[in-house]
Amino acid sequence: MAELRATPVHIRTARRDDVPAIVHLLADDTFGASREQPTDPLPQAYWDAFDAISAQGGNELLVAEANGEVVGCLQLMVIPGLSRLGALRGQIEGVRVSSRHRGRRIGEALVEAATDRARTLGCVLVQLTTDRRRVDAHRFYERLGFESTHIGMKRAIEP
Repeated sequence: MAELRATPVHIRTARRDDVPAIVHLLADDTFGASREQPTDPLPQAYWDAFDAISAQGGNELLVAEANGEVVGCLQLMVIPGLSRLGALRGQIEGVRVSSRHRGRRIGEALVEAATDRARTLGCVLVQLTTDRRRVDAHRFYERLGFESTHIGMKRAIEP
């Protein structure tokens, strides 16, 4: 396997003015292209979602910046539970790296930063789901130490 070129990135908590860049990252993806609306102006729903995430404790968006540009993002949620003696777990969602910056260990830096943050917040594990069609993503997460231990299931709920 070819050595991946690392790109120096700064991982930080997302700010409200990052929302357009984050939406563009979510849309810069085979599946996201049909789900997201990276229009100008952005639909109000994105701003409302950012505000709700920011207001909720244990829920945060992280971004990766390279040369002043947001090139990656993810969401980390801390979930309290009764299982595992009342353990906290970190749920990682929406991991995206700009298609122009993939293969440079930016996703790795983001996931490791989220894992470190979850550990700091007292989580005993981090978990995520990934679409079964994302074979490259499966290899990526396995390389980072994730194991496919469960079958994830989703059900759409109509309003």
